[in-house]
Amino acid sequence: NTAVSSSPAGPVAPVRILVVDDHTLFRRGLTAILARSSELAVVGDAGDAGQAQRRAEELRPDLILLDNHLPGVNGVDAVPALKAALPDLRIILLTVSEDENDLASALRAGANGYLLKTMDADALIAAILRVMRGESVVADEMTSKLVAVYRGAASNGGAPTAAGDEAVGSTESSPLSQLSPRELEILCAIARGESNKVIARQLGIAETTVQI
Repeated sequence: NTAVSSSPAGPVAPVRILVVDDHTLFRRGLTAILARSSELAVVGDAGDAGQAQRRAEELRPDLILLDNHLPGVNGVDAVPALKAALPDLRIILLTVSEDENDLASALRAGANGYLLKTMDADALIAAILRVMRGESVVADEMTSKLVAVYRGAASNGGAPTAAGDEAVGSTESSPLSQLSPRELEILCAIARGESNKVIARQLGIAETTVQI
């Protein structure tokens, strides 16, 4: 379902994108931003997870830009069903949440990226194209938080704790507190944009194990 060229020397079809956000003005603004690139094409939008599911099955986009804070079902919780319906679909969470637990939940659910709405427009376009090449993308601010959690876990026998002056993943019910040191290590590698194949080779594990 990914964009492919019509012939070896022919033009590459633009990446088909579905924009999911509960704010109409944001959806329209994001559509206008993405229209700057001839490599991208917004084929539709949705205002909640249920509508996103229906529109995804109807339009079969290559990639979804998905807000996390949606009415009813959060974006993170909608990822598994969207992936189940369209296995080749790429999903990037585009959100205001800088909560490292939301990041961990998104990556574990199968999201291909986690970006913040404060990012630059050109950087967003570049990130989308990176994801379509098989990379994972995570906001720099979130990568540093995830690395801090991993270092805290490594120094405390596997239990995520406060790192420096900032407590992260400290509650027993948080997604990060439930991760093993190996899972945290994999998440950190994903956050750095490394592919499943590279991570598996570096850690000496099966590629399927990387998909935690």
